Amino acid sequence: MFSSPELYHDPEKRHQDSSSPDSGYPSHSVHTSDGLVSPSPANPALEKRVWLKLDLWILPAVTMFYFLSFLDRTNLGNARVAGLQKDLKMSNYQYSIALTVTYIPYIIAELPSNLLLKAVGPNLMLPTMLTLWGVVTTLQGLVTSYSGLLVARFFLGLLEGGVFPGLVLYLSFFYPRQRLQWRISIFFSAASISGAFSGLLAFGIINMHGIGNKPGWSWIFILEGLFTVIFGLTSFFLLPRSPAHARFLSPAEKDFVVQKLKEDGTTGNDEKADAFSWREVGMAFKLPQVWMLAIVFFMDGTVLYGLAYFTPSIVAGLGYTASRAQLMSVPPFALAFVVTMVGAYVSDRFHCRGFICMFSFVLCTIGFAMFLVSPIHQIRYASLFFSIPGIYLSAPTLSTWSANNAAPHTRRATAIAIGFIMTNSGGILATWLLGALSPAPRYIVATRTLLIFSVAMFVVSGLNVWYLWDQNKRKEARREKLESRAVEEEGLGDRSAWFKYAL
Repeated sequence: MFSSPELYHDPEKRHQDSSSPDSGYPSHSVHTSDGLVSPSPANPALEKRVWLKLDLWILPAVTMFYFLSFLDRTNLGNARVAGLQKDLKMSNYQYSIALTVTYIPYIIAELPSNLLLKAVGPNLMLPTMLTLWGVVTTLQGLVTSYSGLLVARFFLGLLEGGVFPGLVLYLSFFYPRQRLQWRISIFFSAASISGAFSGLLAFGIINMHGIGNKPGWSWIFILEGLFTVIFGLTSFFLLPRSPAHARFLSPAEKDFVVQKLKEDGTTGNDEKADAFSWREVGMAFKLPQVWMLAIVFFMDGTVLYGLAYFTPSIVAGLGYTASRAQLMSVPPFALAFVVTMVGAYVSDRFHCRGFICMFSFVLCTIGFAMFLVSPIHQIRYASLFFSIPGIYLSAPTLSTWSANNAAPHTRRATAIAIGFIMTNSGGILATWLLGALSPAPRYIVATRTLLIFSVAMFVVSGLNVWYLWDQNKRKEARREKLESRAVEEEGLGDRSAWFKYAL
């Protein structure tokens, strides 16, 4: 962590800071003369109450945001199985184009969106994006031509582009680093839930075929889009801008959260440290850990979106009917939810982001190896119970790992955005691998590629763990020489000797 008790070598340099009587924790919370915030005295009752309140108010809204985002972006796979491709007279090549058109504006929007999030206010920006993409999703159900679908997919990507990196950044406004993955996993688990739920929902909705003279796949978009619009309008009243604006927290509780974020190094000790700076944007591009994870993010995105978009088609290729394939795609995603939450608990509890990533890639490797070598349908279906939980565990872990190891705010926002730009670039590759370049039902070229990516992600994640461990050892040696942060130059952020990288 940024400031832990053992890092202060001169107790005489500490001094007490006055606090109000209702601060909620003892008035002898301390600051160092060199600007660091030392850990405030423990108050278990206050701490438990604060995190519980945040979890009950913030997490449900954020989880629903990502659930609807992932549902509205990937339900094209369910619509395809329900007859969209046939009705619009699309080839596999054209289907891949439709998916690619979504990702291009998605990628373009991610970095600007993350940089604007704090300035505009997440309480305004995120609900606006949600409402507008709900409108586009609804209109997607009214298209009658391939060109109309392309237009809808373009605007869907443009409006959704900043959602996932924005939600990761938003949660970092409220939670210290080692409390972050479980919360990110909560909202990202909505992706695995949406994978399961979309199959069940599509199974029911396609039975509306013919109502209003519309095919069943149209109703998938219309009903899911209308719900998104309704929730988007509601969410303007749900999201606080920051801990200081959270009306459900008392003044003492707000102070506690701000104090904890400063102790952790998640925020700076003043507004200047967290203010926007093009220098900090550039610094993010110079961090080795950002680029090692960027490589992993690209391959992870290829696997993630390949399975998100094509699982119904993969299952249908095993001999199941369209409606049966929707149902059979549910169990692997349900297991993914359980694995993701257990992995998040272990990662937060034992501070082992990298090792959880490596474990997830082992699961992916097993799954793709099974699918590649076996012609038996039951074994190939069983392979999804390894590859889907593996990749859905890796995504929130990588996101947290990236957010944990960049500071201050602008540098962290940029690092997060870089990761998601690479993830969605991988999504473009996935659409071509499974959509046009690798024929169903075996998907041999795609499966070999995803197997190689799984092994490579394991290796690069291991290298990143080693690099961060080595940097922490070097920082420890620097702290012994410096003795006080007062002699360090300003603006180092995560490069400071007092910032401990999360492994």
